[in-house]
Amino acid sequence: MTTPNPNAKEPLVELKGACKAFGSNVILDEVDLTIYRGDALGLIGPSGTGKSTILRLIAGLSPLDSGKVYIKGKERLGLAEDEQSPMAMSLVFQQSALFDSLTVGENVGFILYEHSNLSQQKIQDLVEQKLQMVGLGGISHLYPAELSGGMRKRVSFARAIMSNPERPEDKPEILLYDEPTAGLDPIASTVIEDLVRQIQRDFACNTYVMVSHQESTIRRTAERIIFLYQGKIQWTGTFAEMKTTDNPLVRQFCSASTTGPIKVR
Repeated sequence: MTTPNPNAKEPLVELKGACKAFGSNVILDEVDLTIYRGDALGLIGPSGTGKSTILRLIAGLSPLDSGKVYIKGKERLGLAEDEQSPMAMSLVFQQSALFDSLTVGENVGFILYEHSNLSQQKIQDLVEQKLQMVGLGGISHLYPAELSGGMRKRVSFARAIMSNPERPEDKPEILLYDEPTAGLDPIASTVIEDLVRQIQRDFACNTYVMVSHQESTIRRTAERIIFLYQGKIQWTGTFAEMKTTDNPLVRQFCSASTTGPIKVR
């Protein structure tokens, strides 16, 4: 009988032979990827290589063409809405994806207003708690149009970590970040990067996947990095290893050179 290794990491999400195409454009070509509990995983690579697609597949927002997705060892059949997932997760969209017609408080508390029996006062208290966690207490009455880009990103973080305290099983165990620092100035990016680590530490959700093109974001938030190109995982390693690797794809990407194996469109 084999004795379980107490130090072995628990696989939370597994993609096996994942394939996805849009028309004749192959985005993912038999990708195998495992995300372990406690992973701070960064996905990098040229635009259009499937990084955001992987997040949508993990979240159950897009179907696979072929291959399988396992959540905590259970194969997902169909999309997230088709069955009860064995694990809650949240996706932070690249453009924040806030509802412009709703206040900040209504955006952050949206899932509770729609899918809980909590009183309005209780929801408002939870909203304020989450806003304070992201450094935005006291702004629940404002609308997204009244906020800066960095503030909207932080509101989307507050929404992502919202859950019903009466249903602890709904608390996210993994957070999926789709370029949360895109379009932000360096100072606002630092605030977001610090917030990613703060949420990992204080929210007890210590697993996340970060898609980013921004070097500082990858350096400060990713402990394991995967490089995607032409639908396949071409390299994996740490940030330090990324800066010293002789992999020609990674070297070209990091140097922003137009000369090399990566085709310039």
